[in-house]
Amino acid sequence: MVKDDVDPRRSALMSRIRSSGTAPELAVRRMLHANGLRFRLHRKDLPGRPDIVLPRHRLVIFIHGCFWHQHSDCRLASKPKTRPDYWQPKLAGNVERDARNTSALQALGWRVETIWECDTRKEHLLRARIDGIVSSLNGSPLPVTPQG
Repeated sequence: MVKDDVDPRRSALMSRIRSSGTAPELAVRRMLHANGLRFRLHRKDLPGRPDIVLPRHRLVIFIHGCFWHQHSDCRLASKPKTRPDYWQPKLAGNVERDARNTSALQALGWRVETIWECDTRKEHLLRARIDGIVSSLNGSPLPVTPQG
């Protein structure tokens, strides 16, 4: 199948997939903020343009879609059955790029965390993940300020 044979309906659907401001990203941002953490978004000066950057803690967080970044052993990371000659190198390239970006960030002295889309679908899983990240920042959890 050549590029000219791409289904225009499929193309229109794929063009609406966002890279920032996604539901998983917003869920992570809400929980970090509720824990008293302040952050920057999508810093272009860092390798991979991390979704969330906590400069004070030298921590970056990537929120990866399980399909696009091929989360291993995840049911959401299916392999497309159509056009495998296109999808296989594309998805493998995403995984390789993620590894390069992680290495580059670590070489610059940043700690890198990855939160997967599937972990954001169940609040208790996301809460546990965020609590683990927060507690590792200073060795103990930050106090939660009351909402009022």
